[in-house]
Amino acid sequence: MRVEGSTFLVTGGGSGLGAATARALAEGGANVVVADLREGEAPGRFVETDVRDAESVRAAVRTAVDEFGALNGAVNCAGIGWAERVLGREAPHDLERFQLVVEVNLVGTFNVVRLAAEAIAQAEPSESGERGVIVNTASVAAFEGQVGQVAYSASKGGVVGMMLPIARELARFGIRCCTIAPGIMDTAMMAQASEEVRSSLEAQVQFPKRFGRPEEYAALVCHLVENEYLNGEVFRLDGGIRMAAR
Repeated sequence: MRVEGSTFLVTGGGSGLGAATARALAEGGANVVVADLREGEAPGRFVETDVRDAESVRAAVRTAVDEFGALNGAVNCAGIGWAERVLGREAPHDLERFQLVVEVNLVGTFNVVRLAAEAIAQAEPSESGERGVIVNTASVAAFEGQVGQVAYSASKGGVVGMMLPIARELARFGIRCCTIAPGIMDTAMMAQASEEVRSSLEAQVQFPKRFGRPEEYAALVCHLVENEYLNGEVFRLDGGIRMAAR
């Protein structure tokens, strides 16, 4: 599928990986619907969206179809992070915070997948029968979660786990599904970390010795869109990092 002329829904498109993705798709000639809680600087048609809410996501999908004629792809970048130990110094991990992270990162991703897939399945197929592609965002924490990342790791592990069943089911509609598992990316979320934490994480990257750039994530999204034979797989984008326990 070509980026040019296609229509994409990008959740979390107001900042970070989502904004970079929206920008890259738009520069490639795509129509972009940016679905986020707050409008950022990314190009595209902004729709205020809470990925946890079915009607909110339906409105974003409907905007894509009504304004651009069809939906050809969805990129799930909306997500939150949280650091807390299972057994803290004063109390066990807060259950509501754990539930919130899972609800946004995992349930929210699935909510977008199911509603976007419904619309993509109505698009005209290409000569090969392809109708569209869905790209989800996991994390290396899905495989190597650090101490304090239990909620985040659980949510991203779920994103990885549901990818293959989704790809297998949606294949009959000509819809591909892939997942990107970024390493340490230089986003606003990471900017909140202390210099000590940032230095420790950077030291674990093999090469190049730096954090990943949102533009590198966006470039991989564009490649996944245009390479028709990529399906049902998780792609690590991490500079060869293997996370230590802490």
